Amino acid sequence: DHGGFKLKSLIVEHLKKSKLVEAVFDKGCLNAERVDYPDYAAAVGQAVMGEEVDVGILVCGTGIGISIAANKINGIRAAVVHDVTTAKLSKQHNNANILCLGERVTGDAVALDCVDAWLEASFEGNRHIGRLSKLHDLEQPPSSGAQ
Repeated sequence: DHGGFKLKSLIVEHLKKSKLVEAVFDKGCLNAERVDYPDYAAAVGQAVMGEEVDVGILVCGTGIGISIAANKINGIRAAVVHDVTTAKLSKQHNNANILCLGERVTGDAVALDCVDAWLEASFEGNRHIGRLSKLHDLEQPPSSGAQ
């Protein structure tokens, strides 16, 4: 959203020069004028779930609001990260399919390092698969118990 416009633009340019991705689709706002982050979280989340893209990156002021919005979409595992370690672990352990960053709380160089680390990381599977299955179960509506 507008709170992350500068960092989003920096990430887009970084990824266009990178060999870590085949293409960059910028679904973000076009300037720093006020917008509502749920709209952008929905656009990226739906692109990921619709298999238009494999993964997504969202940026707002702190990364928190936009991650909450993205995580409302079934199948999305959006992770707010603040350093390379949390970026790697979000993919390795949680198979995060959306990376969330905050422009107000993360320096540019650290943010770019997080993006690269996250894109280079792979889901480890094994003991984490059962946990992801439990996360998936949480997305299902509770059963009423009535038959």
